[in-house]
Amino acid sequence: MTSYQDAGVNTQAGELAVSLMKKAINSAQRSESYGEFGGFAGLFDASKLKNYQKPLLATATDGVGTKIEIARKLDIHNTIGIDLVAMVVDDLVVTGAEPLFITDYIACGKVEPKKIAEIVSGIAAGAQLANVSLLGGETAEHPGLMQPDEYDLACAGTAVVEEAHLLGKHKVANGDVVIGIRSSGLHSNGYSLVRKIVSDQKLDLNQKVDEFGRSLGLELLEPTRIYTQEILRTIKSHFGNIHAISHITGGGIAANIARVIPSGLHLDIDRNSWQPHQIFRYLANAAKIDLKALEDTWNLGIGMTLIVKADSADSIIKTLKGLNLESWELGELVTHTNQTSDAVAKGGAAGSVALVSSYR
Repeated sequence: MTSYQDAGVNTQAGELAVSLMKKAINSAQRSESYGEFGGFAGLFDASKLKNYQKPLLATATDGVGTKIEIARKLDIHNTIGIDLVAMVVDDLVVTGAEPLFITDYIACGKVEPKKIAEIVSGIAAGAQLANVSLLGGETAEHPGLMQPDEYDLACAGTAVVEEAHLLGKHKVANGDVVIGIRSSGLHSNGYSLVRKIVSDQKLDLNQKVDEFGRSLGLELLEPTRIYTQEILRTIKSHFGNIHAISHITGGGIAANIARVIPSGLHLDIDRNSWQPHQIFRYLANAAKIDLKALEDTWNLGIGMTLIVKADSADSIIKTLKGLNLESWELGELVTHTNQTSDAVAKGGAAGSVALVSSYR
């Protein structure tokens, strides 16, 4: 008689993986988490929403993309979950919302309990950094569809914001200043290009690179910065002076900033105002590509941007630096008068953005 295990699915390995990840999951809970680990659904006490006049729930979902392939090749799996959480919670916080909880999904060719537990330990670490509850998840074995050592990740999250406190382009005005916040590196976008450069140029992931002080592979696995708690503190301490926030992810700098600028306004970003990380220059030089040609693919050193009232910009930058977030002024919004735009924003009508001057 043919069994489920004969078909390639090992339920006992799945149970072992769950037992190994239990401690990490229990460490990633807020006080509002409700019920015990292992149920069919995660529960969250929503009574705190009674304190809101008109609470809006925000939701986002994302994955890690092909950065996973770097983790697989290096057999290092305990940080990729931080990237997963970051991609979701930092999308949520741009609305001004406080992320509350997340759930995850892991698809793999074969359940290797230790590897799955390492992945979940990273997710739990990210949840702690963002102060969200990891309420539940699913691990699915896909024999025949994925190779035994392959896996993919996805995450969904929920946040809440008072309607009157919602941030976005509806609050952005002519004369506002745009502040850039430094990224931790590549974050989790553009890795298909990264992997192509590594392959085409025959770069060794295990070779130490002097500029990084570690191997190329470890530099590429640097986790995405989770900005959530620092951004929420900054919003609170500068209430009313922050109008919109942009998370610089897929599509690069100009397109993501344009998403939170209303039509009729334009922003020139001064490239000379910051230095891209060495990893961007290293990969660009290896592939003989100018950094300017990569602005619609990589963040080039900008992880988030804040659009703020001009007279509060210096104070907000001071606050961000006090929270260990390197930040600086990128430019000022002006009325659009036929300036050239580098941006094709997702979702339709948006303002225009151009990068000017040269990188330091």
